[in-house]
Amino acid sequence: MNENKAGLGYQDFEEVRTQHIFYIDKTDFIREWWEYADKVTLITRPRRFGKTLNMSMTECFFSNKYVDRSDLFEGLSIWEEKSPDGEYKYRKLQGTFPVIFLSFANVKAASYEEMIFKISQVITDLYNENDYLLKENLLNEKEQEYYHNIKPGMDAKLATDAIRSMAGFMQRQYGQKVIILLDEYDTPMQDAWISGYWEETTSFFSGLFNSTFKTNKYLERGLITGITRVAKESIFTGMNNLDVITTTSDKYTTAFGFTEEEVFTALDNSGLGEQKQKVKRWYDGFIFGARTDIYNPWSIVSFINKKGKYDTYWSNTSGNGLVNQLIQKGNPEIKQTMEDLLQGISFEAEIDEKIVFDQLNGSADAVWSLLLATGYLKVLNVRTLDADEEGVGEEGDVWYMLTITNLETKRMFWKMVKDWFKNDTEVYYNEFIKALLNDNVKKMNTFSFFDSGNKPSEQAEPERFYYGFVLGMVENLSDAYKVRSNRESGFGRYDVMIEPLDKGKKAFIIEFKVLDPDEDEKTLEDTLANARTQIEEKQYETELISAGYSPEQIRKYGFAFKGKECLIG
Repeated sequence: MNENKAGLGYQDFEEVRTQHIFYIDKTDFIREWWEYADKVTLITRPRRFGKTLNMSMTECFFSNKYVDRSDLFEGLSIWEEKSPDGEYKYRKLQGTFPVIFLSFANVKAASYEEMIFKISQVITDLYNENDYLLKENLLNEKEQEYYHNIKPGMDAKLATDAIRSMAGFMQRQYGQKVIILLDEYDTPMQDAWISGYWEETTSFFSGLFNSTFKTNKYLERGLITGITRVAKESIFTGMNNLDVITTTSDKYTTAFGFTEEEVFTALDNSGLGEQKQKVKRWYDGFIFGARTDIYNPWSIVSFINKKGKYDTYWSNTSGNGLVNQLIQKGNPEIKQTMEDLLQGISFEAEIDEKIVFDQLNGSADAVWSLLLATGYLKVLNVRTLDADEEGVGEEGDVWYMLTITNLETKRMFWKMVKDWFKNDTEVYYNEFIKALLNDNVKKMNTFSFFDSGNKPSEQAEPERFYYGFVLGMVENLSDAYKVRSNRESGFGRYDVMIEPLDKGKKAFIIEFKVLDPDEDEKTLEDTLANARTQIEEKQYETELISAGYSPEQIRKYGFAFKGKECLIG
């Protein structure tokens, strides 16, 4: 590790080394990757974990463009690596391959046409960087014409085969097969799913990746990085030469992110050694394979750069739009689990690390798989189901115990919930909470301005409002109350229960109902009465009574809805 400037935002390895920017040596990744000898490797890691810098490092090491730049690696582990006979075996590999290095990090688009245009720009840049090939008498007339047809806005079919064609030109020029590096391969796919052009996108990338990494006879090795492992069935169809490394794999566990030893050494060197345990609570918690001591590099470098100021550095920059959308629009199971997570409770789920984007709207497990891949959740332990565990799954199924990664991530989730009640709404919401705790029913009824849905017949409860409301209570009351929803008690499932940590304070049971003419409800007062009756008939207070609360401590409220109208009592 170098004791240099803790600069932020550097992703170019040559720049980091020549500008003397803070750097923790990750060059052993080069040795690992080369010795595993997999034809094509896909490595998934959360954002801001050094993927781009490691790809740049790999390019600088292997590319013949850097044949005279051994100075970039002097003093680093790869340069000092010796074989059993004492030979510096990796020095002779430096600068010996033609390398193609591409990134889809900026391919973010609202439509399929825009995405194809941006992909074509990336490929055009590759051709422009290597236009010396046109001057080497290397290409025949038809190939030169093909070369000139590679330009922004080219046809998608032309773009599909363009990277393989460039590899062929470079292999002919140098007499050596080509290493192809592709960074942030899945960025376009997240936008495609969010914006509704997923099927066209997967069809295009299936062709592109098949041409570039599967049927490419000019390929020496391929290395792909991204955040998620998009299912092979979507874009990697038939690629049996692909080794997929996810956060649960035991390969490359220390190559991306900082280990605790590296972090503590950096803190000591920066004069912040006394902050180690608090830094651990805020920023530790990422688990890659068997390594449980991984920290996010962006947070640590930012913390050092800001002279020891604690903040949500990583989560503020890691692109939370998809996560926010999945939780806010998710089904009741997702929101209920989020309640538990925000209150420090772990949960068990069956994880499939192959992210199938078109299942995200209907499958809670698909959402948890995405949150695990993106670093917002971590694995506490793993178990394989036995034959006698009936009703849970099938023998051999693997289940993961998951929880929020660390304090920084938890604070990001809190902020996300707060944003659902931002501006004036947040003020009113906080006032409602105070009125609830003080039995001020009159003031609680000002809550009707919240949008709880427009047509009661469309759903059995105003879910757009209901689960955001519950998560908001979890966020607001976490210091003094446990908030639960949709749990069994008595002879049914209550909607919301608020239990104080202080057994001497009041507890609350809340039931939500939408006006239903089929139940002879003509007014909100009728609906409210039915909500209160349900609380009594189902004996929802049973759980609280068993916990030691007296009936006098328990407040029971009905929330009656009709469109945007709300009556509480």
